[in-house]
Amino acid sequence: QVQLVESGGGSVQAGGSLRLSCAASGFTDNKYCAGWFRQVSGKEREGVATIYTGSGRAYYANSVKGRITISQDNAKNTLFLQMNSLKPEDTAVYYCAAEKTPCGTSFRPRDYSYWGQGTQVTVSS
Repeated sequence: QVQLVESGGGSVQAGGSLRLSCAASGFTDNKYCAGWFRQVSGKEREGVATIYTGSGRAYYANSVKGRITISQDNAKNTLFLQMNSLKPEDTAVYYCAAEKTPCGTSFRPRDYSYWGQGTQVTVSS
């Protein structure tokens, strides 16, 4: 049974940094598709960054390119989202998501079967 557990959210001032972690378990190997999504109350969930853990190839939403990095630690089966130069508009609940292979590094929430519980990120101006 796949489980995803996020941690690392919190409050920070604009221009600051946060690193989110997502501990994954239940995959039979280290090759799967994963992504970080965020959601503001009353709005649709949007993809921020995705990665295929088999290759480490990552993709980013235009709104976060250059400020956010998705990475992985295969030994610990953990995903990270390093967020720098944070802006108030980055405030949201951030979710880790994953899908078993075969899969694509999609930015559509419906393409992922497994989700973490979410962690709040608040950026103040």
